[in-house]
Amino acid sequence: MIKKVMCLMAALVLVSACDTTGSNEGEGGANGAGGMGMGKGGVARPGTQEDLVVNVGDRVFFELDQSELSSEAQATLDRQAAWLKKYATAKVTVEGHCDERGTREYNLALGERRATAAKNYLVAAGIPAARISTVSYGKERPAVVGSNEAAWAQNRRAVTVVAQ
Repeated sequence: MIKKVMCLMAALVLVSACDTTGSNEGEGGANGAGGMGMGKGGVARPGTQEDLVVNVGDRVFFELDQSELSSEAQATLDRQAAWLKKYATAKVTVEGHCDERGTREYNLALGERRATAAKNYLVAAGIPAARISTVSYGKERPAVVGSNEAAWAQNRRAVTVVAQ
């Protein structure tokens, strides 16, 4: 199951990094990807959201009804902490998300616990708490639409987003 999730994530990263614009559209091209941190040739500019996604990983996943960080999640957060130390002026928001099951209120609270768990781990790794905010979206912003375990597994997550 984890291998399938990781393969899906890798495919999404590769697809999002593709440059499908014409060569005389400028750095951002018609779709504006350059304005979001992608440089010429589809290479992520250092210190941007795309740099975090491509070179570090921007999300960690959770088991059903859990907010405890797995060893895999901790490894991703360790890489995020190193990245945040390298880009010491970067501020981030950790978004907590849930799958579609459960009430809106329950999922908002669970999403907050997930975001807070990720934030607390980053703070314990030496990142100042003032650089990290949290928000819970509960089940309102699914990464994958679907009512099956594969979709639910992708939606039980905390995502680190670089503040603009």
